[in-house]
Amino acid sequence: MMDVVREMNLIAAEEGAILAVVGGGSALVKLWDTTTWDLIETLSIPRPEGPKPTDKISSKKFVLSVSWSLDGKRLACGSMDGTISVFDVPRARFFHHLEGHNMPVRSLVYSPYDPRLLFSASDDGNVHMYDADEKALVGTMSGHASWVLCVDVSPDGAAIATGSSDRTVRLWDLNIST
Repeated sequence: MMDVVREMNLIAAEEGAILAVVGGGSALVKLWDTTTWDLIETLSIPRPEGPKPTDKISSKKFVLSVSWSLDGKRLACGSMDGTISVFDVPRARFFHHLEGHNMPVRSLVYSPYDPRLLFSASDDGNVHMYDADEKALVGTMSGHASWVLCVDVSPDGAAIATGSSDRTVRLWDLNIST
Protein backbone atom coordinates (compact mmCIF):
# COMPACT_ATOMS: atom_id res chain seq x y z
CA MET A 1 0.00 0.00 0.00
CA MET A 2 2.77 2.49 0.84
CA ASP A 3 4.36 1.96 -2.59
CA VAL A 4 1.08 2.93 -4.22
CA VAL A 5 0.85 6.02 -2.02
CA ARG A 6 4.42 7.07 -2.93
CA GLU A 7 3.71 6.63 -6.63
CA MET A 8 0.56 8.74 -6.41
CA ASN A 9 2.42 11.78 -5.04
CA LEU A 10 -0.21 11.80 -2.31
CA ILE A 11 -1.62 15.11 -1.10
CA ALA A 12 -4.22 15.00 1.63
CA ALA A 13 -6.17 17.39 3.80
CA GLU A 14 -8.11 16.17 6.80
CA GLU A 15 -11.35 17.56 8.20
CA GLY A 16 -12.72 15.66 11.15
CA ALA A 17 -13.23 12.08 10.05
CA ILE A 18 -13.03 12.79 6.31
CA LEU A 19 -9.74 12.72 4.43
CA ALA A 20 -9.50 14.34 0.98
CA VAL A 21 -6.89 12.66 -1.22
CA VAL A 22 -5.60 13.78 -4.62
CA GLY A 23 -2.63 12.84 -6.75
CA GLY A 24 -1.38 10.50 -9.40
CA GLY A 25 -2.06 12.92 -12.22
CA SER A 26 -5.84 12.68 -11.98
CA ALA A 27 -8.60 15.27 -11.83
CA LEU A 28 -10.33 13.43 -9.01
CA VAL A 29 -10.65 14.04 -5.28
CA LYS A 30 -11.41 10.99 -3.18
CA LEU A 31 -13.09 11.48 0.20
CA TRP A 32 -12.36 8.74 2.73
CA ASP A 33 -14.00 8.08 6.10
CA THR A 34 -11.01 7.76 8.45
CA THR A 35 -12.93 5.75 11.05
CA THR A 36 -13.82 2.92 8.64
CA TRP A 37 -11.44 3.68 5.71
CA ASP A 38 -14.37 3.45 3.33
CA LEU A 39 -14.43 5.59 0.22
CA ILE A 40 -17.43 7.89 0.66
CA GLU A 41 -17.27 10.04 -2.45
CA THR A 42 -15.25 10.77 -5.56
CA LEU A 43 -15.40 14.37 -6.75
CA SER A 44 -14.47 15.17 -10.32
CA ILE A 45 -12.70 18.45 -11.12
CA PRO A 46 -14.47 19.99 -14.13
CA ARG A 47 -12.66 22.07 -16.75
CA PRO A 48 -13.35 25.79 -16.62
CA GLU A 49 -15.70 27.11 -19.28
CA GLY A 50 -14.23 29.07 -22.16
CA PRO A 51 -11.65 28.37 -24.85
CA LYS A 52 -9.57 25.24 -24.49
CA PRO A 53 -5.98 25.77 -23.38
CA THR A 54 -3.39 25.62 -26.14
CA ASP A 55 -0.16 24.96 -24.26
CA LYS A 56 0.82 21.76 -22.46
CA ILE A 57 0.99 23.22 -18.93
CA SER A 58 -2.45 24.83 -18.93
CA SER A 59 -4.11 21.81 -20.52
CA LYS A 60 -3.22 19.59 -17.53
CA LYS A 61 -6.08 19.37 -15.04
CA PHE A 62 -4.53 17.25 -12.32
CA VAL A 63 -4.68 18.48 -8.75
CA LEU A 64 -1.61 19.61 -6.80
CA SER A 65 -3.10 20.97 -3.56
CA VAL A 66 -6.16 20.73 -1.31
CA SER A 67 -7.49 22.66 1.67
CA TRP A 68 -10.58 22.35 3.88
CA SER A 69 -12.47 25.43 5.01
CA LEU A 70 -12.49 25.84 8.78
CA ASP A 71 -16.18 24.86 8.98
CA GLY A 72 -15.58 21.74 6.87
CA LYS A 73 -18.22 22.72 4.30
CA ARG A 74 -15.88 23.69 1.46
CA LEU A 75 -12.92 21.97 -0.13
CA ALA A 76 -10.59 23.90 -2.43
CA CYS A 77 -8.34 22.13 -4.95
CA GLY A 78 -5.46 23.82 -6.80
CA SER A 79 -4.65 22.46 -10.24
CA MET A 80 -1.77 22.31 -12.66
CA ASP A 81 -3.63 24.65 -15.05
CA GLY A 82 -3.73 27.48 -12.47
CA THR A 83 -7.40 27.16 -11.54
CA ILE A 84 -8.83 26.47 -8.11
CA SER A 85 -11.95 24.33 -7.85
CA VAL A 86 -14.22 24.83 -4.84
CA PHE A 87 -16.60 22.07 -3.73
CA ASP A 88 -19.63 22.11 -1.47
CA VAL A 89 -18.71 18.98 0.52
CA PRO A 90 -22.02 18.29 2.35
CA ARG A 91 -23.77 18.16 -1.04
CA ALA A 92 -20.77 16.55 -2.81
CA ARG A 93 -21.08 19.11 -5.61
CA PHE A 94 -18.77 21.38 -7.53
CA PHE A 95 -19.38 24.98 -6.44
CA HIS A 96 -17.23 27.07 -8.83
CA HIS A 97 -13.73 27.86 -10.12
CA LEU A 98 -11.49 30.63 -8.83
CA GLU A 99 -9.22 32.07 -11.48
CA GLY A 100 -6.31 34.46 -11.54
CA HIS A 101 -3.20 32.29 -11.60
CA ASN A 102 -1.69 31.38 -14.95
CA MET A 103 0.57 28.60 -13.67
CA PRO A 104 0.22 25.63 -11.27
CA VAL A 105 -1.30 26.25 -7.82
CA ARG A 106 1.07 24.50 -5.40
CA SER A 107 -0.50 25.31 -2.03
CA LEU A 108 -3.81 26.46 -0.54
CA VAL A 109 -4.96 27.39 2.94
CA TYR A 110 -8.24 28.74 4.32
CA SER A 111 -8.08 31.44 6.97
CA PRO A 112 -9.06 30.48 10.53
CA TYR A 113 -10.19 34.09 10.97
CA ASP A 114 -12.74 34.11 8.14
CA PRO A 115 -13.96 30.79 6.67
CA ARG A 116 -14.49 32.43 3.26
CA LEU A 117 -10.88 33.63 2.86
CA LEU A 118 -8.63 31.34 0.84
CA PHE A 119 -4.94 31.92 0.10
CA SER A 120 -3.18 30.31 -2.86
CA ALA A 121 0.49 29.99 -3.82
CA SER A 122 1.46 29.53 -7.46
CA ASP A 123 4.36 28.97 -9.81
CA ASP A 124 3.53 32.39 -11.28
CA GLY A 125 5.27 33.91 -8.23
CA ASN A 126 2.06 35.31 -6.74
CA VAL A 127 -0.04 34.66 -3.67
CA HIS A 128 -3.72 35.36 -4.09
CA MET A 129 -6.36 36.02 -1.45
CA TYR A 130 -9.91 35.07 -2.49
CA ASP A 131 -13.37 35.32 -1.05
CA ALA A 132 -13.94 31.69 -2.00
CA ASP A 133 -17.72 31.84 -1.50
CA GLU A 134 -18.25 34.95 -3.61
CA LYS A 135 -15.75 33.88 -6.31
CA ALA A 136 -13.82 37.12 -5.87
CA LEU A 137 -10.09 37.86 -5.97
CA VAL A 138 -9.58 40.10 -2.92
CA GLY A 139 -5.85 40.73 -3.23
CA THR A 140 -2.54 39.70 -4.77
CA MET A 141 0.83 39.61 -3.05
CA SER A 142 3.99 39.43 -5.11
CA GLY A 143 7.64 39.72 -4.28
CA HIS A 144 9.13 36.26 -4.68
CA ALA A 145 11.56 35.88 -7.59
CA SER A 146 10.35 32.37 -8.45
CA TRP A 147 7.66 29.76 -7.80
CA VAL A 148 5.73 30.12 -4.55
CA LEU A 149 5.63 26.58 -3.21
CA CYS A 150 3.75 26.92 0.08
CA VAL A 151 1.51 29.24 2.03
CA ASP A 152 0.20 29.11 5.59
CA VAL A 153 -1.84 31.51 7.69
CA SER A 154 -1.37 32.48 11.34
CA PRO A 155 -4.00 31.25 13.84
CA ASP A 156 -5.39 34.78 14.25
CA GLY A 157 -5.57 35.31 10.47
CA ALA A 158 -3.44 38.46 10.67
CA ALA A 159 -0.45 37.18 8.68
CA ILE A 160 0.62 34.59 6.17
CA ALA A 161 3.98 32.97 5.51
CA THR A 162 5.11 31.86 2.06
CA GLY A 163 8.04 29.79 0.89
CA SER A 164 9.53 29.95 -2.58
CA SER A 165 11.96 28.15 -4.84
CA ASP A 166 13.95 31.41 -4.74
CA ARG A 167 15.09 30.14 -1.30
CA THR A 168 13.23 32.80 0.66
CA VAL A 169 10.44 32.79 3.20
CA ARG A 170 8.27 35.88 3.36
CA LEU A 171 5.92 37.03 6.10
CA TRP A 172 2.93 39.11 4.97
CA ASP A 173 1.00 41.35 7.38
CA LEU A 174 -2.65 41.27 6.28
CA ASN A 175 -3.72 44.23 8.44
CA ILE A 176 -6.96 42.51 9.44
CA SER A 177 -8.62 44.45 12.23
CA THR A 178 -11.06 42.76 14.56
